[in-house]
Amino acid sequence: MIVVMSVNASAREISDVIARIREMGYDVHLSEGKERTIIGVIGRGQPLQQDLLALLPGVQQVMRVTHPYKIASREYHPDDTLIPLNGIQVGSEDLAIIAGPCSVEDRVQIIETAHAVREAGATALRGGAFKPRTSPYAFQGLGEEGLQYLAEAREETGLPIVTEIMDPQLVPMVCQYADVLQIGARNMQNYTLLHAVGESQHPVLLKRGMSSTVEELLMAAEYILSHGNTRVMLCERGIRTFETATRNTFDINAIPVLKEISHLPVIADPSHATGKWEYVEKVSMAAIAAGADGLIIEVHLDPENAQSDGRQSLKPERFAALVEKAKQLAPVVGRRVAAPVTA
Repeated sequence: MIVVMSVNASAREISDVIARIREMGYDVHLSEGKERTIIGVIGRGQPLQQDLLALLPGVQQVMRVTHPYKIASREYHPDDTLIPLNGIQVGSEDLAIIAGPCSVEDRVQIIETAHAVREAGATALRGGAFKPRTSPYAFQGLGEEGLQYLAEAREETGLPIVTEIMDPQLVPMVCQYADVLQIGARNMQNYTLLHAVGESQHPVLLKRGMSSTVEELLMAAEYILSHGNTRVMLCERGIRTFETATRNTFDINAIPVLKEISHLPVIADPSHATGKWEYVEKVSMAAIAAGADGLIIEVHLDPENAQSDGRQSLKPERFAALVEKAKQLAPVVGRRVAAPVTA
């Protein structure tokens, strides 16, 4: 349920409504938009008396929420959520470009890659220190050593770090190094992990599970948001279908759908969606045209010898060409690729 306050509602009237809701055993989520204040009713308490709430001073309307997700819904939060990242606002007209290797393999590799993607116009550096792999014999990442290399790359280039977190117990440690915590597709419904990153209050990039619906993605986001952590970015990275020509099937429909029903920024991952570097640029342009708020692209100095996902990784010069094309396309759809603020 949401309580829509009138435009002229006073701070006292808003606080009185919140107090009444809490008396009934519920918590609240306050959304103060440009035109109106919305109070979301969260949790389970005694039966809500909708008519009683509607009679309180300053209340314009009391409405039932039609979606199972609440805080992630535009009914709760009509305005787009904007998340600061390296001098831009993700979710605004600025397009975020996150780039880097699938895995941090060694110090030289990640630092040289960081310089290359920064020069091309990247907003942030991605790199996996902990890697969930299908095979237990595949490269699993360097762990904290990899995080230390990422931190050194940030020190040299000024690029904030986006890295995957797999274990709830490691959240405090990873937060010491990372600027954005990435929840991978395999962990989208790891509810213990979602609670932990929500409690951390760290920005989160939440990837859609490979067989998950849009609603399931938003319900996963709701776990994080329920802890008061509002800095959540959704990521469409392709879903598993019967098609084998590409690694996954990029669900471009999901981008405008998510933008319509949720206020959270949407990032597209054409690297995992296609699994083949030669399709990454074209799918990136399609994602921008569909309304994505940014891209996350895998870039590797030597893809043929990469420890993981070399087949889908762009070389730095190809990534630079992609960014230039994005700069040309963005104004056509009312966006821009803004120069990030780096050291």
